[in-house]
Amino acid sequence: MSETFRDRCLAGTKAAERPGRCLVIGEVAQTHDGSLGQAHAFIDAIARAGADAVKFQTHIAAAESTPDEPWRIRFSPQDERRYDYWRRMEFTADQWSGLKEHADASGLLFLSSPFSLEACRLLKDLGMRVWKIASGEIGNVPMLDEIANTGDPVILSSGISDWAELDQAVSRFPGSTPKAVLQCTTAYPCPPEKTGLNLISEIRSRYGCAAGLSDHSGKIFAGLAAATLGAEVLEVHVTMSREMFGPDVKASVTTAELRELVEGVRDIESMLAHPVEKESAAREGEELRKIFTKSLYAASFIAEGTVLDQNHFQLKKPGVGLAASELPRIVGRRLRRDLAQGQLLSFNDLDP
Repeated sequence: MSETFRDRCLAGTKAAERPGRCLVIGEVAQTHDGSLGQAHAFIDAIARAGADAVKFQTHIAAAESTPDEPWRIRFSPQDERRYDYWRRMEFTADQWSGLKEHADASGLLFLSSPFSLEACRLLKDLGMRVWKIASGEIGNVPMLDEIANTGDPVILSSGISDWAELDQAVSRFPGSTPKAVLQCTTAYPCPPEKTGLNLISEIRSRYGCAAGLSDHSGKIFAGLAAATLGAEVLEVHVTMSREMFGPDVKASVTTAELRELVEGVRDIESMLAHPVEKESAAREGEELRKIFTKSLYAASFIAEGTVLDQNHFQLKKPGVGLAASELPRIVGRRLRRDLAQGQLLSFNDLDP
């Protein structure tokens, strides 16, 4: 079997031992709301759900933002400015190291999207070996080049990029770099009609690389549909409960739903990997045919020499005799011996 993008990303991790073709990522983003304890709790929950990877976002306010940055949604009652919120979301290098160690021990691939060159270097120092580039960072050329120089696998989100911008970003990475590009619609939550599943195959064809979906629908359906279309990467936002605080909660699946999604993706992969040949399947079901199908039984006593019609028979289970589907061939034939009520008909009971 050829090596998949998932194989390249998970090489050397405990997650590599689990079967699967699609890399399933549980995205925490800022749903931990700056709580290190909550961030660790998400790692445990996402591991229990069976995902391959946990993903955070590494923000360093002074390196990526200014006090003038506007709110996308004014959701935080304790942060006067968006900049203050980013500062509250920061973890120290030691805290990030602890999160990565926890993810490694839990059998998860650790990912965190950098939002500045400084964040990128912090994560590189931790030994993070697969990179996820957020859609808003597609034009951050210095950071793209820093990541490209590692040669590590890279995942790019396409949410707010047109083709030209995405072309330029992908071109920063050598052909030897394992990469995946994700269809992503920047809407929280994303309605079904804006999901853009059609773009998964277009991305794969355009860039000759793995393709997938970064889903903000808050439901499992888009992810299951993407898996049916052969997505190699699936990223979904995750929350412990829809009653949690934060801007991404409405666009997130719960950890219980994540488990259901992972199970569905793996079942779909098995279905796609095992095409069924109709004739062989029918032969394998021969014993069940006897249970579920019907045979021709005499509805009442039928005398020898009777020219048979449909009313002479009842169609009943089990299907161990002349099949009910043979009835049109029986009508008009002559019976060569008496047939008692309830007796099973066979071709030997008929005149040639």
